[in-house]
Amino acid sequence: MPKIAYLECSRCHHKVSADTPQTLCPIDAGSLYVRYDMEAVKKTARRERPSEIAAAANAEGKTAAGMWRYADVLPEVTPVTLGEGWTPMLKSRRYEGLFVKEEGANPTGTFKARGLGLAVTMAKHYGLRHLAVPSAGNAAGALAAYAAAGQIAAHIFMPQDVPFANYLEGVIYGADVTMVDGLISDCARMVGERIKAQKEAGTAAEDVWFDISTLKEPFRVEGKKTMGYELVEQLGWEYPDAVFYPTGGGVGLIGMWKAFDEMEQLGWVSGKRPRMYALQAAGCAPVTKAYDEGKDASEFFQNAATFAAGLRVPKPYGDSIILEILRASGGKAVSADDAAILASILDWAKEEGIFLSPEGAAATAAYDSLRASGEIKAGERVVLFNTGAGLKYTDMTAEAMHLKRPGSLPTSLPVGGIITPV
Repeated sequence: MPKIAYLECSRCHHKVSADTPQTLCPIDAGSLYVRYDMEAVKKTARRERPSEIAAAANAEGKTAAGMWRYADVLPEVTPVTLGEGWTPMLKSRRYEGLFVKEEGANPTGTFKARGLGLAVTMAKHYGLRHLAVPSAGNAAGALAAYAAAGQIAAHIFMPQDVPFANYLEGVIYGADVTMVDGLISDCARMVGERIKAQKEAGTAAEDVWFDISTLKEPFRVEGKKTMGYELVEQLGWEYPDAVFYPTGGGVGLIGMWKAFDEMEQLGWVSGKRPRMYALQAAGCAPVTKAYDEGKDASEFFQNAATFAAGLRVPKPYGDSIILEILRASGGKAVSADDAAILASILDWAKEEGIFLSPEGAAATAAYDSLRASGEIKAGERVVLFNTGAGLKYTDMTAEAMHLKRPGSLPTSLPVGGIITPV
């Protein structure tokens, strides 16, 4: 991996080698960032921007599709890929300057494909055999898919009330699935306990699970940062005025901020960075509470409850980084209650033809609120992330709408008929 210079702690800036798998900083348990020799990248990479690089690669019969079009600023490894990245940027029919980044177009239907795709790629590069993740649902589905593609064992821990699609994904892809009566924080505790027990029992190193939790390894951020590269490229290599990002763990927001820094170093973008808005559900809003109270870190959010499953993270591991980015950018954290989230799902489906995830609808609800207050001006260029396909949440959304299937399903289905012989 000649392009990776070192891994750097986000807190104390201690440098760690990337030659072997790493989790957190050995000094203060800070999250590790991948750092490249940007001067070397400038000298050795083609001087064209990724759009021209991708076109040239495709003309030569090489693959430069999806997020791997940004290979100059990603680890030099063989990808485990399912076609993640380069998702559509949809222009709103009603609001001038508003764009929706449709992450539901990713493999497994959510933005999690980016981070887990790169994390599994690196796990395969390192020769890891067992990956474990606590998840609010979508990360579990993505890990299961990419682990299957990379032929690595996946161990998934999810709250038992996640959308049914997430449970089905884990089973279909052949992962080891554990459903937990609790929150993602309880799942994380259980993963930690299992790994500790394995080590204490003298389990062979190659069979000890590797914790691939949010911000507890360095490469999920690298996959998520490609959202920042894409939104700038899709806007003609110009920053928008604001970015609205649904925030549970917040890796995407952190990754995009890292991407902006790298693009500026490479000279691929100029001007003022966008205001970053972290959107949460009122039923689980640790970042909003900390932001409103002027704190540098969040407190564990008690009794977290919202049907926006991906936002039900009582205390993000990177909360201090998220808050720092919000303040540095001139943005803020905003929360919407479940009623407003559901109303926004219905509004955008009817008026724009987009079936938002509940997390994405937390962003559209916040956008409506901030436009009404005048904080977002008409015509400002805003990129709003719909982090997942609404169809992955059919059971949760139907329940919130008090909607049930009309009639009843047949108790048995005939084998013969129109398609097959009678």
